[in-house]
Amino acid sequence: MGRRELREQIFKLLFRVEFNNKEDMPEQEELFFQEEENTAAEKDEKYISAKYEDIASRLEAIDDSINKAAKGWDTTRMGKVDLTLIRLAVYEIQYDDEIPTGVAINEAVELAKKYGQENSPAFVNGVLAKFA
Repeated sequence: MGRRELREQIFKLLFRVEFNNKEDMPEQEELFFQEEENTAAEKDEKYISAKYEDIASRLEAIDDSINKAAKGWDTTRMGKVDLTLIRLAVYEIQYDDEIPTGVAINEAVELAKKYGQENSPAFVNGVLAKFA
């Protein structure tokens, strides 16, 4: 599985945080990989799970960074797809040294085109530009 596909899987798993209690997420993670569209090789599953868990453990700090950067916006007012993509990219920018900032932003915008609404790519890009 390529980096783009791995990132998309991490996004889809992270998206579940918006709809489930924190204590339900281990079960959700297990169910995620049982779904046919999310099946992956064991090493890819481990990578996806490790990244998801690292992001989830830092959500409060990530959201705080987003709230400081997104003038006039608060994470509680953002669309769930947009917020999840921004969280993933902010994590990559602030905590993942393997991924250049430009790549994190570009990949988030590409996923926004696929999963978001019409204005999602511009919104995601605008918020993430504050981190560049």
